[in-house]
Amino acid sequence: MIKIANSPEEINFNGEGIALVTLAGKQICIIRNGDNYYACSATCPHASGDLAKGYIDVLGNIVCPVHQYKFNLKNGRHTGGEPYFLKTYQVQNQKDGIFLII
Repeated sequence: MIKIANSPEEINFNGEGIALVTLAGKQICIIRNGDNYYACSATCPHASGDLAKGYIDVLGNIVCPVHQYKFNLKNGRHTGGEPYFLKTYQVQNQKDGIFLII
C-alpha cells in the first residue's frame, strides 16, 4: 500500500477529475468521480495514448483522447468488447490519507 496524499485536496485533479502521479516508478492516473476514487495505468493499452489527457464519460469510464477507447475503471475492460485491458488499482480513502493498493 502506497500513500498518495493526506487528503483529496492535495491531489492536483484536472477539470475532468484526473490526476497524473508517479508511484513506484509507474505513471498512474488517479481519478475522482463523485465520491469514488479509482486508479489506472496512465497509458492506453490500445495505442499508448496519455489517459491523463482523456476524460471520464457519463458512465464513469475513462476515455482515451487518441481513439476514444473507453475502459471500465473497476475492472479495466474495454467497454467495446475488444481484447484490451487497462491495468487498474484499488484506491482507499481513509482517515489518515488516500492510499493505492499495488
